[in-house]
Amino acid sequence: MHILSKRPAQPTQDGDGVNIRRVADFNFLAFDPFLMIDELKSDDEQDFIGGFPPHPHRGIETFTYILKGGFEHQDQMGNKKAIKAGDVQWMSTGYGVIHSEMPLADSKEG
Repeated sequence: MHILSKRPAQPTQDGDGVNIRRVADFNFLAFDPFLMIDELKSDDEQDFIGGFPPHPHRGIETFTYILKGGFEHQDQMGNKKAIKAGDVQWMSTGYGVIHSEMPLADSKEG
């Protein structure tokens, strides 16, 4: 494999003040087919406890994998599923979805 370039993740916040590191290409020049890659990696509950309250997505695919801790995904269609360490979730938004991803109450790491 030939590496064309390396792009460092930048610290930012999303959701309800969740501290993440993000590699993004909102101009669609370098990461096809990816738009962005986020990493949430902290043992400090204040960095992630606000989670990602209900928000919209349309016309994209999201892929979530959990190495430690857990989140609960819920959407406007009534789907509700805990995603824990070792789990993955692939969501196709199609014409639109309102969903949330919130830390599990019994999970101390994001």
